[in-house]
This record gives sequence, C-alpha cells and structure tokens, in this order.
Amino acid sequence: MTFPIRRPIPLLDNDVLRTFVAIAETGNFSTAAEAVFRTPSAVSMQIKKLEEQLGATLFLRDARSVSLTQHGELLLSYARNILALSNEAVSRFVMPELSGVVRLGAPEDIGERLLPSILRSFAESFPGIMVDVTIDMSLGLRKRLEEQRLDLALINCATRPLPTDGEIVFRERLVWAGAKCGTAHRRDPLPISIWEEGCIWRSEALSQLERMKRSYRVAFLSGHTMAQRAAVISDLAIAPLPRSYVSDDMAILGAQEGLPELASFDIRLLTASQLTAPMQAVADSIRFSFSEKAKVLAA
Repeated sequence: MTFPIRRPIPLLDNDVLRTFVAIAETGNFSTAAEAVFRTPSAVSMQIKKLEEQLGATLFLRDARSVSLTQHGELLLSYARNILALSNEAVSRFVMPELSGVVRLGAPEDIGERLLPSILRSFAESFPGIMVDVTIDMSLGLRKRLEEQRLDLALINCATRPLPTDGEIVFRERLVWAGAKCGTAHRRDPLPISIWEEGCIWRSEALSQLERMKRSYRVAFLSGHTMAQRAAVISDLAIAPLPRSYVSDDMAILGAQEGLPELASFDIRLLTASQLTAPMQAVADSIRFSFSEKAKVLAA
C-alpha cells in the first residue's frame, strides 16, 4: 500500500503574525502599519502571502476598515498564543532578572495614538515588567515627576522658546487640519477646535492667528484628540494637529486658505534622577519605538 507524498507543513512567521494581530486589533491596515513599524504596502504584502500560505481569506475589506473572516477569527486565537509562548520562551534567556513596576506618564494624544504600540512591543520583550500609565497634561506630568510620583514621562514641548530639559525622542510639525472638501476654514470668524490653557498646540495656533490678525472663535473645546478629530471631520471647525494625525478624510490647510504656518513641536522623554534597570529598559524601548516611527514617516 502506498501513501501520497505530502509536502511539509509551512511554518508561520512570527513577524507576519504580529502584523496580522495588529490589523485585527486596529481594524485598519495603515494604523497597524504604524504599530509594527512597516509601510502599508509592506503590511498588505505580508497578509497576501499569509493568506496564500494558509489558502484562506483572513480579512473582509471595505473603503474604511477591515474585519476578520471566520478563518481570520480562528487564526487570531492561535496567533496570540504563538506570540505569547514565543515571548515567554525568549524572556527566559534574555534578561530574565528584569521585573518590577515602572510608572510612565504621557499626554492624552500620545496615550491614545502612540503608547499602545510602544507598550505592546515592550511587553513582548519584557513580560516581567509591568508599566503603570498615567494620562495628564504635560505640565501636570512634569509636576508628578518632580514629586517622584512618576519614573518616566513623555511630554509635548514647543520648539520655541527652546526647552532645555528632557531628551528629544520625536519631532513633528503642527498643521491646520480641516474636513476633506470642507468649508469651515472659509468662515469668519474662523471656527477652531482646541484645548484649554497649557496645551502647546493651542498656544502656537492662537499666537499665529493673532500675529496675522485673523479673527477666530473657539467652536469646540476638548482635551481628547478623538473628539477634536470628530469636530474636524464633521466640518464644525479646523484644528492644529500633528502632521501624522491627519487622516484620509481630512485635508491639510495652509497659506492658500489664508492660514499661518505652524511650528514644529517635540516629544521629550523626562526621567527620574536615578534609573533602575526596568526603568532603563522602558526608556530604551520608547527611544527605539520613536526612532522606528521616524523611519517609517521618512520612507
């Protein structure tokens, strides 16, 4: 009796599984690409090859988002288990002594958009370290660090006047964002969406509008970038936002729309005077994540 010769079962690539899980969790290829520090085209190629490898469609795609198919939901459970076991195994050999709690602070915009991918990557490398996150305005985070209630803090800083404390981990330009094909920027006074005193985006936007004597009114006041984005997309107002926050349903506005150019801002890392090994590990992970983000944006 003879049996048909079967080819060996292909091995799943952990890097591809990380990308797959990121897409499943974010529901968006572009957002997932930022999380895994790849370009959207590279992410699409990874998923195409994975689907060919498994002979199954993993995602249902539409114009705005993606969702898992039944096969995708099945793979997601396996992928999470595979990655967790891989991380646990590697951590037994790579710095197994590192454990403890690190207190990290960040503003809401960083906490919403950037911290999830940073913390996910860190947890994969150092599962023995727990990171406690506090969300506050940059001024409040400085105070918490001075009072030794935080070990590390990421803060937004204006580039003018030039601050002297902290380490620059990322620099980005502020832009005016409006709804795609919107009309809010044509209204007089100009409706803007900002946050209260202490926000450097607010300070920069208002000072530049006042410098050019452009009349404005605060049409939407919120400390949450998600709410500010909603105000922009619905064409209720325009807002000063980091360039990378501008999505496909927004447009960047400038001199042609009668708006002043905005300055860049820094994301700076502040640290306690004495860093333990776990604190240093978190700080190094933050530096690496932002350096990879800068490479993706420059590509």
